[in-house]
Amino acid sequence: MLRPRIIPCLLVRDKGLVKTVKFANEKYVGDPINAVRIFNEKEVDELIVLDIDATVKGVGPDMKMIERLAAECRMPLCYGGGIKTVEQARSIIGLGVEKVALSSAILAKPELVADIAREIGRQSVVVVLDVKKKLFGSKYEIWTHNAKVNTHKNPIEFARLLEELGAGEIVLNSIDNDGVMKGYDLGLVEKVREATTVPMSVVGGAGSLRDLAGLINKFGIIGAVAGSLFVFKGVYKAVLINYPNPAEKDKLIQDAYPR
Repeated sequence: MLRPRIIPCLLVRDKGLVKTVKFANEKYVGDPINAVRIFNEKEVDELIVLDIDATVKGVGPDMKMIERLAAECRMPLCYGGGIKTVEQARSIIGLGVEKVALSSAILAKPELVADIAREIGRQSVVVVLDVKKKLFGSKYEIWTHNAKVNTHKNPIEFARLLEELGAGEIVLNSIDNDGVMKGYDLGLVEKVREATTVPMSVVGGAGSLRDLAGLINKFGIIGAVAGSLFVFKGVYKAVLINYPNPAEKDKLIQDAYPR
């Protein structure tokens, strides 16, 4: 039976684990390998690791770090950062990673989705769309390079194209809500969900388990992704890797589907 997935998202810079607010004001929160070990113990559904340095620096994926992550990880792992070629995607899958996450390279060359899907299988191709609301009005645009480059692409239209090209999953990331911990942008999610049928995960804004339940309640089988929620604890945001235990997770899903 398909179930919603509750997914921590880890951001890596200079091999360290960081957390941002609206893609800025980053805070160092520890060693990603240690975080993976803790998430192993907590039996998380899936893990997303994104190297936020690679594209900005114009470098490829850090294969040694990916190999260490994959060797340590006991849950499905999705890795993104600096992937620009079919060969890189194939190598990452060969290291034991289940999914590759693509972003800026796809914005520049959308047909790369089809090329990679043919090589490693559609189910392993994830596209991350970092989306920001326009300053005036209610429309959204896709940004890249840690929200420094505006592509002026419409995320609804682009998500539809990605599905046609063979993307197996779309991760929708709200730049405006990143690290704010005041809830997801459900209006944005609804627009993209109505335009596509591929699996979707949503990140940006979760501040409590209620936010996860609200997302699942509204959209059903979906990936509820969070960063700050699973690395911080309390009003002062002390660094503490956490994740709901099985009973809490079952209750969360039951609360999302009230009878």
